Amino acid sequence: MAAPADLQRIVIENCAIATVDADDTEYASGHVVVAGNKIESIGAGKAPEGLQNVVRRVDGTGHLVTPGLVNTHHHFYQWITRGLATDHNLFNWLVALYPTWARIDEQMVKAAAQGSLGMMARGGVTTAMDHHYVFPKNSGDLSGAIIGAASDMGVRFTLARGSMDRSEKDGGLPPDFAVETLEGALAATAETVDKHHDASFDAMTQVAVAPCSPFSVSTELMKQGAELARAKGVRLHTHGSETVEEEKFCHELFGMGPTDYFESTGWLGDDVWMAHCVHMNDSDIAAFARTGTGVAHCPSSNARLAAGIARVPDMLKAGVPVGLGVDGTASNESGELHTELRNALLINRLGAHREAALNARQALRLGTFGGAQVLGRATQIGSLEPGKLADLVLWKIDGIGHSSIADPVTAIVFGAAAPVTLSLVNGKPVVENSRLLNVDEDAIARSARDEAQRLARIAAEA
Repeated sequence: MAAPADLQRIVIENCAIATVDADDTEYASGHVVVAGNKIESIGAGKAPEGLQNVVRRVDGTGHLVTPGLVNTHHHFYQWITRGLATDHNLFNWLVALYPTWARIDEQMVKAAAQGSLGMMARGGVTTAMDHHYVFPKNSGDLSGAIIGAASDMGVRFTLARGSMDRSEKDGGLPPDFAVETLEGALAATAETVDKHHDASFDAMTQVAVAPCSPFSVSTELMKQGAELARAKGVRLHTHGSETVEEEKFCHELFGMGPTDYFESTGWLGDDVWMAHCVHMNDSDIAAFARTGTGVAHCPSSNARLAAGIARVPDMLKAGVPVGLGVDGTASNESGELHTELRNALLINRLGAHREAALNARQALRLGTFGGAQVLGRATQIGSLEPGKLADLVLWKIDGIGHSSIADPVTAIVFGAAAPVTLSLVNGKPVVENSRLLNVDEDAIARSARDEAQRLARIAAEA
């Protein structure tokens, strides 16, 4: 159905286009017309004549237009603890950093969220998510601070409201003072869903239920968390099968591997996505495919923490939905998702499939439509099609970093991180010429530095 004539329109022309639709349709030189917050038309050549209320025309010569990138796993608060414990595996890294993380407050979390979101948005992310699971007592409204930062930035956002109730005294990794009670975590999660989740087609904010991980959460919190999510009609998220140590932990504590444990607690299904999933055998992958359980692949973080190489080609072949994740910036200090397109491709080529593991277009699909699938929003975002929401990125590929690469998609995946000339979210400009439009980048940088130093002082004194 055509958009109403009175909607304001943005026309982008003369650009290469990778739609990432079901047929991977591409145009060497084409146009995109945005009407209001949706894509009205897309195709080869110039835009249709006679369009009304065109408020902006963009000459896309030397650019590639793609769907906006979709981040499926992150921990924003870690922006103010980057560069620490740089030679640790996952469990040792967590033990080293939990005592610091457990001293965050609302002001710190807001600054960290602004830094995390700003870095991603400048690099083409139009839909972000944050898995926040550290809620110290009397630390303020952390969920509200995170959601507020995303709203100010202008990006589409999913908050995975996390929780932990298995501390050191119960055989978990977090310090005893860093966890919530079972009842408190469930009540706070339900309150966050009720207050912030928007189920509408063009929702800018959604909420998922997200107990942290098997080694920081009780079985009862896993089970009741799943029941809560389904009663509220929202998605479920957690960490899964990240390391060999986690596999050993699950066998020792539960008498089964992570995937079997997740299934026993109600945590497999097409409303669930898990971060990492590095150590998955054939039956694990088959279980994810059978149930439609999604995966957030975080190649840089997996390498940083020496976790291993996830079997992404095998997951895709089996039909598992897979998106990309930055992960927290204490284990991926760059904090950018567009670098994950390249790293996903390169790291997976070190695995069993070698050069046949992933190609450039598969990598782009992971970062766009795959992410939309994982977040449950594939009918709304993740590909450029009429009627979908106008979340798109105009990448500059005629500069020194990319001009000698003939294929535009190869240029942005294999090449250096391409500059973002324009990023639209819900039809509104968020980034222009690699600068954030809605917030002050320099102020964010100063605030993040100050809060990182304040947290370091507090942790040292403790």
